[in-house]
Amino acid sequence: MPELPEVETSVQAIQEFVNQNIESIKIYNPNLRWKVDSSAFNALSGIKVKEISRRAKYILIYLDRSQILIHLGMTGTLRIAKKNSNFYKKHDHVEFIFQSGKLIFNDPRRFGSMHFIKKSNEHFLLDNLGPEPLSKEFNGEYLFQKIKKSSSPIKTTLMNQAHVVGIGNIYANEILFEAKIRPTRKSKTITKKEASKISLSTKKILKRAIKAGGTTLQDFYQPDGNKGYFKIDLAVYGRTNKTCLSCKKEVIKRIVQSQRATYFCRKCQA
Repeated sequence: MPELPEVETSVQAIQEFVNQNIESIKIYNPNLRWKVDSSAFNALSGIKVKEISRRAKYILIYLDRSQILIHLGMTGTLRIAKKNSNFYKKHDHVEFIFQSGKLIFNDPRRFGSMHFIKKSNEHFLLDNLGPEPLSKEFNGEYLFQKIKKSSSPIKTTLMNQAHVVGIGNIYANEILFEAKIRPTRKSKTITKKEASKISLSTKKILKRAIKAGGTTLQDFYQPDGNKGYFKIDLAVYGRTNKTCLSCKKEVIKRIVQSQRATYFCRKCQA
């Protein structure tokens, strides 16, 4: 699933459509996780895009008096194509035509979604979201107060979007390795000092991933058609039984937590 760096990379890559009018929209298949409101989207022809930004793992396209909310789901991608291109890729579902080109939403598994929002930021998917991990609000003190009574594993807590948004399985593993915290520890055992380390590691890992363009995992492509390339820097994720890059002694262990793969070094994350 695309995580915050992949979504942020997508948002940055489609900024060319800001201040352009939507000339038309083609909906090939409205049956995503929630059915696309075809009548609402078809009525957007001629409307100018004012801003494109991100909230958590959602892409927000701001129009004159409304918004388009996009979630990439498990396998969703955005692709930019030339305006005169008639190339149709399997699993293309929605196509936005602008003066400078096309913005195409592709999703093989159809767990992604696309919503029309009449009132700014008022949508059930945006309710109850925690702070952005790169914001000042997300710091060691905030995290400590949130988790001090929780018996959930710290990795599970980091992936709880009500506590902090945008962190999925890949980066939760990387963040905790950077902070030298074992993923299985109960959240309430994390000290203030350790909470601060997790906060700082979160910002470091996510900023580095955004700069690199996201990961190269199977289903993520940047809108320009290239794969992200942060995977070359992944320290633990997907490195089962490979030598730890930090201590050079232990091998990376893989376990399953909440049906998700967890990777850690038993020495570095004692």
